[in-house]
Amino acid sequence: HLITMIRERFQRLKTGNVVFCDSPNNAVMDKFKEIAVDTNIFINPDAFKFFGRTPKKSLCNFVDKAKEKNISIYMPPSIFSETLRFIEEEIPKETLSYISRKPPKKYEIFVPAMFLYELTEEIRLRINKGLRIAEKYTHYGSQGKKDENSLIKNLRDEFRTALREGIIDSRQDIDLIILAKGLNTPILSADQGLVKWADKLGIESLDLNEIKEYLFPTRQEIR
Repeated sequence: HLITMIRERFQRLKTGNVVFCDSPNNAVMDKFKEIAVDTNIFINPDAFKFFGRTPKKSLCNFVDKAKEKNISIYMPPSIFSETLRFIEEEIPKETLSYISRKPPKKYEIFVPAMFLYELTEEIRLRINKGLRIAEKYTHYGSQGKKDENSLIKNLRDEFRTALREGIIDSRQDIDLIILAKGLNTPILSADQGLVKWADKLGIESLDLNEIKEYLFPTRQEIR
């Protein structure tokens, strides 16, 4: 019986009918096989520096390395247009053609009701906070405590932080989340609000350092 088992195992090895466990490298490759990418990866100075010295070089380098490693890049049309608008420079056609501009299935992808409840409550709290900030600066203005330009600048900064940071606040944000949900693919974004709300839907977010190390194993490759 033992001899028979040895013969059968040898035959499987010989014919290649053996299942091997995935190596860590294979697991990483599967993780990065498809990515839904946000605009800010290529325009936010704290993000694009991972892939290039300028927004244009960052995008081109990212796409070139993704090609080499057979990574599929997805962007909703709204984010693709936004990326081109912010970068402003002419991007090579071969770079743009590699990016899949895939519209999200807005009428087919469903989200949990609790997600909408939480989002609505978050927006309500932020609106109330914004009102209190406006009241505070109205009081400052009436008391003449600061000059007008300083008041307006500080008001805008506080108002923007209160209403926009840590939340999804644009059509592009929603498009990316719905696309990633429909494709069952991770997102790559420097927007912590988008990452936070994508996480509530079970959408994985990739770490910039991790994907930079995968695409650019050595610092010298980034130009």
